[in-house]
Amino acid sequence: MADLQEDIAAFESMRRDLETRHNGKWVLFRNRELIGVYETFDQAANVAVRTYGRGPYLIRQVGASQASLPASVLFQPVHAGR
Repeated sequence: MADLQEDIAAFESMRRDLETRHNGKWVLFRNRELIGVYETFDQAANVAVRTYGRGPYLIRQVGASQASLPASVLFQPVHAGR
């Protein structure tokens, strides 16, 4: 399993193309591969959690300034108790 730094490196290597084709969208990376492009963070996080559980995986908004928080901190499933 690739570690998160490798997913970040994969994102960085594709950044220019992603910004040209998918600016403002959310991308999901796992094991150095682009898994998908999504309209919202929630869509990307739902796919990530459903498919890979707790991770690791990288979810980033294309073209946004970097904020380094794990998805588990940002994502609260609708069905989760509060």
